[in-house]
Amino acid sequence: MKASVLLKSSLLTSLFVITSCATTKYSEDISKNNYSNLEAGKVYKITMRDGSPKQKILFRNVVGDNIVGTAGKKDSTEVVIPKANVAAVKDSRKARIAVGATVIGAAGVAALIISSSRAD
Repeated sequence: MKASVLLKSSLLTSLFVITSCATTKYSEDISKNNYSNLEAGKVYKITMRDGSPKQKILFRNVVGDNIVGTAGKKDSTEVVIPKANVAAVKDSRKARIAVGATVIGAAGVAALIISSSRAD
């Protein structure tokens, strides 16, 4: 009984974690990439192709072949990133929600395991 509850709960938790991924990856062919899913006013963490450090920006808009934003909500320094240099874009808010949901799911799994072990 213990193994089946543990197996079911871990499968359910892993399925939830996999489906809550919040990263959009972009191909090297710029014409195939769709930047319309980026929303103005949201903070994104951009991973670069050339291995330079990730940049956190408050997205504003796409102008030609560049992504334009500011360095943060409080810092109004303009940041311009060429689309050709973007490997992936991660929505910081969705990532935090996914981490929170994972923690809640793990607590639920722990509660199921504890309650099933006491039932025997």
